Amino acid sequence: MPRSSNLRELGEFLKARRAELALGDVGLPDSRQPRRVPGLRREEVALLAAISTAHYTRLEQGRAPATGPVLGTLAQALRLSEDQRSYLFELAGNDVFHRRYRRARQTVQLHLQRLVNDLPGIPAFVLGRRTDILAWNEMAAALITDFGQIPQKHRTYVRLLFTDPAMRTLYPDWENVARRAVAQLRTEAARTPGDPRMSTLVGELSTRDEQFRTWWAADVVAGRGVGAKDLNHPVVGALTLDWDTLTSAADPEQHLVVWTAEPGSRSADSLRVLASWVAGD
Repeated sequence: MPRSSNLRELGEFLKARRAELALGDVGLPDSRQPRRVPGLRREEVALLAAISTAHYTRLEQGRAPATGPVLGTLAQALRLSEDQRSYLFELAGNDVFHRRYRRARQTVQLHLQRLVNDLPGIPAFVLGRRTDILAWNEMAAALITDFGQIPQKHRTYVRLLFTDPAMRTLYPDWENVARRAVAQLRTEAARTPGDPRMSTLVGELSTRDEQFRTWWAADVVAGRGVGAKDLNHPVVGALTLDWDTLTSAADPEQHLVVWTAEPGSRSADSLRVLASWVAGD
């Protein structure tokens, strides 16, 4: 646990960083009305970090410790540099967690890569930590998006759902799809407290998207499994596909996701059309 003097210093650090920011710096609407003090208000920082104003107030007053995920969202909301972020974690007594999760970037298991490549007619991809997309086949790229055109550091499924407008068109029931993705991400975050990359992702999406911020604050959790999704594809039209998730025994943090259609259905025919389109016929 951090010392009380560290908590007071953490509060002063948060207050100082808050005073340096304007509404426009964090994507909030600016009414141009004069303010009594410079910078953001406490309730505005709390909103961006998806925590209550009361909890943020206690942090600034040095009356409460902060968990790794909360520190991460605050670091994102306050636009902290890497050095400032590390200092924040040290003050809060979470520096051990912060260093613990500075692991090498995941790479796909070779047997999963081969399996994905050997499913030419079925959309398949591999999810890693934080829903990072580690591998995919041509059908997955044709069905969802061309993952290869996305910078690796942004190649995260939940991030795509909230930042790529095409995802809201692809999924007619986008809200339920996105809600489940947030619940799954929260489950994963609970297993890896202090993961700085998870905290950065949550902080970025909380800042950029009001719905993500609201759903993340709701504390709903969900696991991975099976289900069905409706899609509205720009080439083959409406689809209903079943999805299943298979976890790698070699690395339980890697999950193979496959999408299939009921045999003889219109969606099965559409998948065959999509496969032909991918093949260039």
